[in-house]
Amino acid sequence: MARNVIRFDPFAELSALQRQLFPEGLFSQSRRSTPTTDIYTEDDDKLTVEAHLPGFNEGDIDVDVDQGALVIQAERHEKEEDEGKKKYVVRETSTSYYRRIELPEMADEEGVSAQFHHGVLKVTVPYKALPSPRKVTISSGEQAAGAADAGGSSGADPAAGGAGTPTA
Repeated sequence: MARNVIRFDPFAELSALQRQLFPEGLFSQSRRSTPTTDIYTEDDDKLTVEAHLPGFNEGDIDVDVDQGALVIQAERHEKEEDEGKKKYVVRETSTSYYRRIELPEMADEEGVSAQFHHGVLKVTVPYKALPSPRKVTISSGEQAAGAADAGGSSGADPAAGGAGTPTA
């Protein structure tokens, strides 16, 4: 069973640059953890995409197949209102997630399925069945030559200079 795992972090290079420029962690408190996406094959018959989306609900997520690509989108809005005696405070936050993953040619776009459980979206893309190889029989040169001679020659030997008509 071949299992290839690719972890995608869109901010990996930016984080490395941040650590290089600000080793004391100037922006470390403001950065939130970003959702991760794992893409791997299972048993060479399906592609699996796991998007780790903590804090999202099933209704916040859309999964589409568009022009040979798997598109995963999620958006969450939160609004908190606090009505105190002297002030009125509204806190709004918005979080979004977007991934577009090109599917291989052998992907069966009609068979795509998705499950969401404990903050993990698992999308399974089955592969189309490839035609099985067929055995080609090999004939020996003697059998092929014998079949050509038995194929109704006119009696003349074209290799001997005959034009296909018998001479008297």
